[in-house]
Amino acid sequence: MFVLDELDRGLIHALHVDARAPFTLVAEVLGCSTQTVVRRYRRLYALAGLRVVALPTPRSSGTNQWFVRLTAATRSAHDIATALARRPDTSWVRLTSGGTEIVAIIHTPPAGQDAHALLLRDIPRTAGITAVSAHQMLHMYLGGPTAWRGRIGALDADQEARLRAESPTADGPDTRNAPDAAAHLLKDADRRLLSALRKDARLSYAELAAATGTTASTVARRLAELRARGALFFDIDIDPALLGVTVSALLWMEVAPAHLDTVATELARHEELAVVAATTGPTNLVAHALCGDAAALHHYLTRRVAWDAVTRIETAPVLRTYKAATTLRLG
Repeated sequence: MFVLDELDRGLIHALHVDARAPFTLVAEVLGCSTQTVVRRYRRLYALAGLRVVALPTPRSSGTNQWFVRLTAATRSAHDIATALARRPDTSWVRLTSGGTEIVAIIHTPPAGQDAHALLLRDIPRTAGITAVSAHQMLHMYLGGPTAWRGRIGALDADQEARLRAESPTADGPDTRNAPDAAAHLLKDADRRLLSALRKDARLSYAELAAATGTTASTVARRLAELRARGALFFDIDIDPALLGVTVSALLWMEVAPAHLDTVATELARHEELAVVAATTGPTNLVAHALCGDAAALHHYLTRRVAWDAVTRIETAPVLRTYKAATTLRLG
């Protein structure tokens, strides 16, 4: 298996701090040559599946997000998961629970005749699906714009500060998770730019201009504005197994409503978790745990999550990832 060294981890961490940081700056921060950083990035891209992508925030795109759990026969689950992963309105498609459950995030427009077509019409009519439950995401405490801590332990505070000082949003407000922030609804030109950045957020301004039919200066100005307004965020996609994770599980929790915010806020500080989100449904909190082995997951569940306010936990091991943020893993 491909093995990450400290320089690789430092590069991944640097991209979390500023996904579009120039390789010259990253090299200065890491204390190596620009050629070395470029070579390492290309190697991670080719051999480790590293992808840097940009995504609109739900408030700027005007969409709702749903966790959908589908129960399917083992013989058809793979084909159904593959078909879901190929859709542009899905992300985070995973096979769990012994290979009979598919979990995906589906992005739906807020209103209109076809707003919930996939949820209400397409999925229920799919052969092989025996049960469906949908849980609307109400608030994300960890995930999306907030990096999993397992990928950001390579740089010290001074190195992070050096990267942030050069970021276009260094002096601007961070409105990505602010519930009362004024939404910046994307225009058609913004969506074309996001479409290109969704495939590769490190494309140059010239490449983005060619993809969107505009000029490099226009792209640079527009991207800086979108970043400053918190209308988009960057995500890093890399196989957690390369970072020592052998056990991945979804935790569907039932939490007393009066304690939900307190519990979720505390869970969001746990280094074992990559996602914490409040949802609708019989369980009202979902988390994604990434652990070194089964014993570590057991220790986490029994020693760190065993609170009185958490009245029930359903643990669903993730067997395979078909799609991360935008990257397909169908090989």
